Amino acid sequence: MMTELWLSRAGLFIPLALAFVLFTLVLKWITIKKGEQLLSGLHALLHMLKIRIIKNEYAAVWAKNHPRLVVFLKARIDNTVFTGRPLSIFALALFYVVALFAGIVEDFITSDSITAADIRIANLFYILRNDTLTHIFTWITLLGKLEIITVVVLSSLIILFIWHKKYFIYPFLVAAIGSLSFTWLGKLAFQRARPEFAVYLEDSFSFPSGHSSIAVAIYGFLGYLLIRSTHYWSHKVNLFFATAILALLIGFSRVYLGVHYISDVWSGYLVGAMWLIIGITLSEWLRHTSSARSLTLASSKRRLLTGALIFGTFLFYGSFALNYHPPLRPVPVASDITVSKVTDIFTTEQLQYTEDLIGKRQEPISFIFQASDKQTLISAMQAAGWHLIDNSDIPSFINAIKSLTSEKPYPSAPIYPSFWNAKIQDVAFRKITNSNWLKDAHHLKIWQTNYKSQDGKDLYVGMVSADKGFKWGIIPVITPDLNAEREQLYRDLLLANKINTSLKMQIRNPEIGYNFKGDPFFSDGYMYVLSLQ
Repeated sequence: MMTELWLSRAGLFIPLALAFVLFTLVLKWITIKKGEQLLSGLHALLHMLKIRIIKNEYAAVWAKNHPRLVVFLKARIDNTVFTGRPLSIFALALFYVVALFAGIVEDFITSDSITAADIRIANLFYILRNDTLTHIFTWITLLGKLEIITVVVLSSLIILFIWHKKYFIYPFLVAAIGSLSFTWLGKLAFQRARPEFAVYLEDSFSFPSGHSSIAVAIYGFLGYLLIRSTHYWSHKVNLFFATAILALLIGFSRVYLGVHYISDVWSGYLVGAMWLIIGITLSEWLRHTSSARSLTLASSKRRLLTGALIFGTFLFYGSFALNYHPPLRPVPVASDITVSKVTDIFTTEQLQYTEDLIGKRQEPISFIFQASDKQTLISAMQAAGWHLIDNSDIPSFINAIKSLTSEKPYPSAPIYPSFWNAKIQDVAFRKITNSNWLKDAHHLKIWQTNYKSQDGKDLYVGMVSADKGFKWGIIPVITPDLNAEREQLYRDLLLANKINTSLKMQIRNPEIGYNFKGDPFFSDGYMYVLSLQ
């Protein structure tokens, strides 16, 4: 049950959020305590490697035969001038980020698995939403709104000017305008539609994410300026992590609010990183060549004006957020389709199976249920001895933790999501057959379709499975015999007198498969069509 809980919708969000916070704090602490030593050690190691190469007789012969190339390489690693090692590092970083962006564009164009994962992750976050988190992430996402960014950029430019940091102004503008322009051109080039279940209406295309690009390029450059302004290692580390977390939160807010796919956000980060590297490279070059590098002591007027600009920026942000009421995007409702044969809902062979995150086939569908409404379906399952799974939210997560610590059964504990037709199950049930409720549990996941039978009943598809134990002590292992699980559920409903009519048919060939956890299963290809009462 522990892994069931971790893989449930709430269980996916809460532990991952806590793990991220813990990992960040630990990594920041290690960087503050050992970061300078590690950098010094790396520098010493590279210097030793350089000496060994110089003293190597084969390297000496090669250098003698290629004098021009040796001069070029020495110039590239010279740390006394900006055009040496610093520029080489920036160039390599830019090349790497450009290569990553080219890769994600290629995957977006040619890889169906990227699109499949995007859709399923978007559907997963749609289920995770609640009013409180939506409100919080709306405030966060506004940090990338054009109105807020305009005020942030203008205030930053004025502060740079009054503090005699004019050589940072042009690179900052290059990073900001470059990232915005490149993102706008990318949206026009790819013209990807927004996700189906977005919270707010957006009037632009989806790929790449402008907010994510801004988060890295603009806020990243401001973080670079602040890091440049302090001499203390711990302050530099804290500023770096604060900037990185801000960028991650802005990107995450776009996925949570459903206005971007996760690949949109990743590509936006890469676009922003490209222009951030260009901006930092340009600023370092100007800083090395500028005649106004010396610091001028700040007067009280400069401090006062700087404070007023920062306060005014935050005030504008708060006022804008409080009065921000964008038009909500209506939830799309699929029109009902009446079919002459219930198996006509399987318009493709893929729809006969559940799916993993990237659309790969998992356990096959074993039931089609006909019910007058959802409550009739739920009542029939409960009468047959199956417990309705609780919604995956924070209260159910807390109840599950209490159940685990007190070792008391919690048959309605949240269950990990499965996908069918790119959607997460609409309702799920669990049946406990003996006292060992952690290892021996039967699961039924059901999806509502937009189809109706000829007698006007709603059609649902269901997949049944069971756990038989754990591997590695925490991951549940399913029983391979899906046929037995199908027949057990049929008997339960039959004994409860909840079946009006039934039909057993073979729609697939017998097969052996594996689920996303690597557990084997086999099926004879049969399924039940049950009309419930």
